[in-house]
Amino acid sequence: MIMSPRLRKIVLTTHVATSVGWLGAVLAYLALDVTAVTSQEVPTVRGAYAAMEVTVLYVIVPLALASVLIGIVNALGTPWGLFRHYWVLVKLALTVFATIVLLIETQTVSRLAETAASSANPRELPGTLLHSIGGLVVLVIILILSVFKPRGVTRYGWRKQNEQRRNQRARPTAPVG
Repeated sequence: MIMSPRLRKIVLTTHVATSVGWLGAVLAYLALDVTAVTSQEVPTVRGAYAAMEVTVLYVIVPLALASVLIGIVNALGTPWGLFRHYWVLVKLALTVFATIVLLIETQTVSRLAETAASSANPRELPGTLLHSIGGLVVLVIILILSVFKPRGVTRYGWRKQNEQRRNQRARPTAPVG
């Protein structure tokens, strides 16, 4: 199924917007995470944990889910396909992995925000820096794959290319004249 050029541009624009939005939201979350674990001011730490929870629940998770779904639609509706090129498969695997880890980590962030709100001294809470930095690294790798599109066709992609070549050679040409 190949999309019309107009629909393709709309889907691609939406995919880029959700993916870049996800990356930007993770950077904002990372700043809050660093603030939560380094600040000596109790109200600042409480506020950072509360903002981390809001950012995860209402920005990062929706953008991640949208990015996965729209990315799949984008790949299925273009000549790149979902299973033809290794870089697309790696992007999909990394994106799904990052989304699953995010969904699991969301529970931890909510518990930290709850504990920070009720604790006399939330400055001793552990934060989520490992996940913040790890998520950022994975998203940057996905971004690099999107821009550079390294060579490499899967077996399925190889078969599809050969089928297309055979079909093009087998088409009768119209007589000139």
